[in-house]
This record gives sequence, C-alpha cells and structure tokens, in this order.
Amino acid sequence: MKQSMFIARLRGYVRIQIRGKECERLINPMMEKGFSIWDIQVKDDGKLELNMLIKDFFRLKPLLKRTGCRVHVLERYGLPFFMERLGRRKVFLGGIAAFIIGLYILTSLVWQVTVEGNDRISEAEILQAASKQGIHTYQWKFRLKKAEDLSREIQSLLPGTAWVGVEIRGTHITIKVVEATIPDRKDLKNPRNLVASKNALVTEILSDKGKPMVKPNTYVKKGDVLISGTIGDEQNNQIVVASGKVRGVVWYTSRIESPLTKTYKAYTGEVTNRNYIVLGTRALQVSGYGKLSFEHFETIPERKTLAWRSFTLPIGWLHEKVMEVQLVEEPIDPAIAKKTGLEQARAKLLGAAGADARLVGEKILHEKSENGKIYIDVHFEVEENIAEEQPIVIRGE
Repeated sequence: MKQSMFIARLRGYVRIQIRGKECERLINPMMEKGFSIWDIQVKDDGKLELNMLIKDFFRLKPLLKRTGCRVHVLERYGLPFFMERLGRRKVFLGGIAAFIIGLYILTSLVWQVTVEGNDRISEAEILQAASKQGIHTYQWKFRLKKAEDLSREIQSLLPGTAWVGVEIRGTHITIKVVEATIPDRKDLKNPRNLVASKNALVTEILSDKGKPMVKPNTYVKKGDVLISGTIGDEQNNQIVVASGKVRGVVWYTSRIESPLTKTYKAYTGEVTNRNYIVLGTRALQVSGYGKLSFEHFETIPERKTLAWRSFTLPIGWLHEKVMEVQLVEEPIDPAIAKKTGLEQARAKLLGAAGADARLVGEKILHEKSENGKIYIDVHFEVEENIAEEQPIVIRGE
C-alpha cells in the first residue's frame, strides 16, 4: 500500500533489496499482512527492490525465514534516521543550542534607547525620567511594564510634555515626545529712555514715542540719551516707553592676520585595513594589528549590523580603511591673502553689528609680512543701530 510521501518521511522508510529464489512470491504475503510497500522493481538478476516503512521492515523476518530469502538495506529515509545522525553530532547540536540560547538572550535585552520630538526639553532629562521606569540599555525587556503604562508614568515626570509615547521594536526603544504649547511671554513695557550703546555720529533718528534729544550729524558718547521717555514740560510731563530707530556711524580698528601658505591633504595610495567584531558598544579587533607606519592618515569606517526582519541585532562587524595622507603646503599670493583677510574681517564685523548694518568706510593703517603671515591694521566705519534701552526709575516723594 503506497503511503503519502510526507507521512512516509515523517515515520521513516527504507529501500531494501531481497535476494533469493522466487523472491517475488513475498509480495502477496506482505500485502495480506498489511505491509506498506511501493516502488517495487524486479531486476534482471532476479533481485527484488522496494520501499518499505520501518515498522513493516521489522515484521519481515518471519516471511524471509519461510521463503529462505535474504534482505539488504540500500537506503534509509525520513525523520527517524535524520534524528539518529544528528544525535551522533553532539558538538554540532551543542553549537546550535548555544546559538539559539545566545540569540534569545541578545534579543531579550534593550540595546538602544532614542528620543524623538523634543525641542525645549533636553534629551538627558527625558532619558533620566525613562531610566526611573527601567528603560535603559542592557535592560531585560520582560522586566518592563506595558508600553501604555510606561508612557503615562514618564509623562508624569515631565511636566512640560503634552504626550509621551513608548514604542518597543525588537531591541530598540523609541520615546516620542510632544511638548506642551507655552504661550509667548510678552515683554514688560516699563518706562524707558533710548540711549547710545556706543560712541557714534548720528545719521538718522526716527521717534515713534518719546522726545528726540539729538539730531543727525551729532556726535554722541555711550550712554547719552537719544530719545527721552519723559515728554511735556517741567509743569506738565508724562513718562512713556520711548521707542524709535536711531542709526549712527561707529568706528572700529581691526588687526587682520592672513596666512601666506595653504596646507591641504593628498592621498599617497598606501592603505591598511582593519577589521573588528562588534558586540553592542564594544569592538574586538581581528585583523590589521601592529603600529601604523603612517605619520598622517585618514580613517574611513564601514559598519554593518546583523538584522532580521524588524529586529536589529547588537552584533556586527566594522571595517576600517586607513589611508595615508601627505600634508602639502602651497604658497598664496600676498594680494589674494590680503583680499581674503579683509573679506573675513568685514563679514565678522558686520555680523556682530547686526543684520541692518552696512560698511561706509575703510582705511588701511598699517601692513607688514613676517613669519609666513600678512598683518594688516584697518580702520572701519560702520553705520548701524546704536540705540539701547535704559529703564526710568520713578522714586516716590
């Protein structure tokens, strides 16, 4: 009786060869006794080959004695024989078991905790709150509470949040934060004057509120009142919040240093490779030992991590390509060095003076070259906003 091949492989079967005179006469008795046999072939030399379940093979002996035939096992198939062969390889089985256990342990730990969505609240503060709930690297995942409970308890420790979510994916935990909206704090409008923040020559004054105290082309010193917050006369006056716009020319003297040589890196073509096995945040070097013979070099790392579906395992390898570089010095034309130095000085000065500042004058006072650099003393004139606030203190009588 021919069995399903899946069932046959599951229960195990053998391919046998029966030798003896008129061995074909065994087929009918086997069929009568319910033997499961198939793929029956009669060879030219009179031998009989067929497939038979293991359980029936052990019932064959009485029939062989009755007919005087002999049997020889040609092949063994199925799960029982596979398990028997596997049982002989104890070291192999132990390795598989150790791998499965190690993989289970590694995937049961938290290897990475990241924070998303925070702006005002620092990442360190969020991680500290999460750590109090047990969320940190090398923590067992089964020791953690449900994600909903963790989210609620972390949010209770962070009053500046509107919502906190905890997402556990494999060995990676992501803490997502939505910060609470805080209304803009309005500036307090106390009575004030606008005074000069620097010594300057006034070029423009526009008073929105308050009393202008200077006119264009007037030289003022730092602290002089430009727009007064006191309006009216001595008999009838009122204190207000002075506001307006006052611009003036301010003078600066800058010392510029610009190098006369440019150093850049050039690859020589010499390369050394290093390889590491990475476990978590630790790396074990496996090749590329020895001290580098390069005086100057650049290292290009390439890291690969094992991943299975959505799980990122903390195991991988790191390849470092160490390339020798040579420092090459190239002379710079003094005129180009001077131009570059002046451009950098102008940009730095205007950046500090404010967005609406503009350069109105420039004069080189002194210039010299020594020690591979060019030194320039420059006098700059910059038109910028020169007004700053000064509170008015009201004393009671």
